[in-house]
Amino acid sequence: MKVYFAVLLGFFAAFNVFGQKKYAASLANEHIAVHFSEDKGNFSIAKILVKKDRKWVEGLTPSGEYTLLFSETKPSTEPKETFEKITGGKFPEDNYHYQEQQWKESTTDVSLNKAGTAFHFLPNDLKINNKQLTFSKETEVATFKAEWKLDPKFPDDIQVTLHIIPKKKGYFSLATPTLASVPVNQMSWTSVPGYFQGNYMQQNFALAYAYGHGIPDRPVVYRERCATTLSPLISTKSGVTLSVIPEPGLARDPWAKDKNTQIDWHLGLSHMNRKAQLSPTLYYPVLGEYQSEMNVGTELSYSFRYSLIAGDWFQAIKHAANDIYTFHETLSLRQSKQSLTDRIEKMHHYLTDPKTSLWNIEEYEGKQIGAQSYLGGVVGSNKDAMKNADYGAMWMLANATNDPELKEKVLPPALNFKLVQQETNQGFFEGAIEGQYYLAKSKKFVEEWGEVVEPIALTYYITLDIGNMLLFEPENTELKERLRLGADKLLKWQNADGSWAVAYDRKTEQELFKDIKDLRPTFYGMIVAYRILKDEKYLKAAKKGAEWFIKNAVETGAFLGVCGDARYAPDFATGQSAQALLDLFDLTKNKKYQDAAVICAKIYTASVYTHPIASHKPKNVNGTAHEDWEISQSGLSFEHGGIFGSATRQGPIQLASHAGLFIRMYQLTGEQIFADMARSAAIGRDAFVDSKTSVASYYWNAMNRGAGPYPHHAWWQIGWITDYLLSEAALRSGGKIGFPRGFVTPKVGPHQTYGFAPGNVYGDQAKLVILEGFAVPDKAAVDVVTAKSVSKNSVYVVLMNSGAAAVDFSLKLDESKMGDAKKIVALKWLENMQNANIERISIPAFGIRALEVSF
Repeated sequence: MKVYFAVLLGFFAAFNVFGQKKYAASLANEHIAVHFSEDKGNFSIAKILVKKDRKWVEGLTPSGEYTLLFSETKPSTEPKETFEKITGGKFPEDNYHYQEQQWKESTTDVSLNKAGTAFHFLPNDLKINNKQLTFSKETEVATFKAEWKLDPKFPDDIQVTLHIIPKKKGYFSLATPTLASVPVNQMSWTSVPGYFQGNYMQQNFALAYAYGHGIPDRPVVYRERCATTLSPLISTKSGVTLSVIPEPGLARDPWAKDKNTQIDWHLGLSHMNRKAQLSPTLYYPVLGEYQSEMNVGTELSYSFRYSLIAGDWFQAIKHAANDIYTFHETLSLRQSKQSLTDRIEKMHHYLTDPKTSLWNIEEYEGKQIGAQSYLGGVVGSNKDAMKNADYGAMWMLANATNDPELKEKVLPPALNFKLVQQETNQGFFEGAIEGQYYLAKSKKFVEEWGEVVEPIALTYYITLDIGNMLLFEPENTELKERLRLGADKLLKWQNADGSWAVAYDRKTEQELFKDIKDLRPTFYGMIVAYRILKDEKYLKAAKKGAEWFIKNAVETGAFLGVCGDARYAPDFATGQSAQALLDLFDLTKNKKYQDAAVICAKIYTASVYTHPIASHKPKNVNGTAHEDWEISQSGLSFEHGGIFGSATRQGPIQLASHAGLFIRMYQLTGEQIFADMARSAAIGRDAFVDSKTSVASYYWNAMNRGAGPYPHHAWWQIGWITDYLLSEAALRSGGKIGFPRGFVTPKVGPHQTYGFAPGNVYGDQAKLVILEGFAVPDKAAVDVVTAKSVSKNSVYVVLMNSGAAAVDFSLKLDESKMGDAKKIVALKWLENMQNANIERISIPAFGIRALEVSF
């Protein structure tokens, strides 16, 4: 049946808005209009309009072409192509064996979208039933049908269901039809969230595919395993964003029932169609993968939606995450069995026990140096590598607890470790670090992956670590001298344009990794130097470095990571960069740094999973019964994603360094997704916490195996939890509770140091303290932050509900934990200065109460 008359499905007639033009059919409402035409018996899309600022705009090249992939045999899993760096030579080099399998998987014909025979066609039959359009076509290999309709709930969306019935036995993959393509010169932003984002095409395949430094110019097909939000998208210069969103449940579940199914491949995502036109596209099934092998006469169908938003890519991601994948709503499932503050207290004991923390003391250059064993991969290690993680958290915990075990046995050798870690001999590397890790058996410092020296490692392990220590020890002249030595080297290494090299060869002193740029917050080292040493030359260098970074990274969506073993695949340094820019804004009050920080943080939301939809579905994890939401990836960020990242196999991580930053971003922007992502990562993650030590596993696939080979991670966990809780306290109290923030921690993200100076609690100066057992709620949903008044004989107890439902609880106060035989004489709520009854306290969802305990 052919239809030659105009049919309007919407709120207005076509001739009223679009003149006398007649269309074969239309899907239209007050937001979008898609008009279909018929030519020589075939149906295509003639025009697409989106209403923006009360005007109809185009900007998309309409198509309507369908693509079906077919192969009689299963496609090969062996790559046929090799690729080179932009500077020449094989990519990746042979020594990056962690990436070997990922690169192999990502360069097969299926991944490169070269496998099978592609059947491109337009449907030749259209039926109209009520508000649905049904297109069909008999192809050589299958009977095809597509059902289109507007979504009555989300007026920017068109819902589509595709069906095929094979005529031949073989392997099939059905692509989403090309609603429209976008000319390269009309594209303003393109992304497959979790893999890349950007505003320019990149002809060097390795740079685009492995790093996301520009948009790949080939129609590669990405796996869902690192796709954080299932929504490939393209934004146009006319202000319209086109995205395609699969129906929930179509992608693989990383733990489908009772085993890890992280690497299963059900759904393919791309920014291009098979013809390499810019058009967000899904592929289901993936050729050669799950459900792709089909017999004659069997039927396969799947559903998805197009979204045509008169807005930017960030609006599109929020729509997919919240409206379709109910990310905001599933936060209500999260319930903590152990409070975050209780975890800090338990990890304190873990870290003061040399056996559990794997604490080592070694003699080096006449000093007693201390660090924890590191049993992960380090070049040259013979299970003798040692490392310290979060110096800010170490000094914070020691001062907040006033624990002599930490102050006398941990901090001094840790400080010595830092002193001998820095290169002090005159020469090219003077002021830099010799290496992140100390090898006890061979008595030398080494880098993670080869004999390289990175300027950002100088920022991390000299300026940041020493800077955070100096916040607590401002009169330590030796540390100040070391900070200046490192900062001056970083200043000397800065290029004329404000950038730094990625790395130098330790032996030849020549620059390495010239195929990639140092798109990382290396300039933060200059911020630390200026804040501590007050020399204007460091601030000038920080601004120069930030200007280069904004232009080359933030504005283009191209970032670099800090993990050498992953060849610097983009990672949590992107989130750290947002905090670096915020800190520079605090120093300069130049709003362009704040604006860039917000953009950077928005980009980092694409490092947080928003799928699958968390539920109460029962699952079995290593013999233990859990509900799906307890082990859900949704809400977690990855170490590094993309095709190179650890998330491809190990999943996201529990180390939510970004949580505090995202709360601050919510406070700054009002964007709810920041708060939702912070809270979803922080609360109700007990399934990943070792019950004996309260240390969370690092990678998702480790579940609750604790620190494993990374005992130093407990310091990072104390650091990020403290940053998150104090950021929540500042937010929820409307700024009436606040503590000075120090510098970010090295490597893992943007969480910052506290406790080096008094904060403000409802107008009174107070020092952050940890008084284990002093204030104990009877509900795990309640977190407790305590501070001692500087001027009064009072302790402030800040109570926060870390849950999406109101909580009623009682609070127990134990005077004996104060240690000085004090007696409580009064309890008052700081919000209204009324006497407090702590037998029954009620706090609303994500609410706060602050108690003054007077002695």
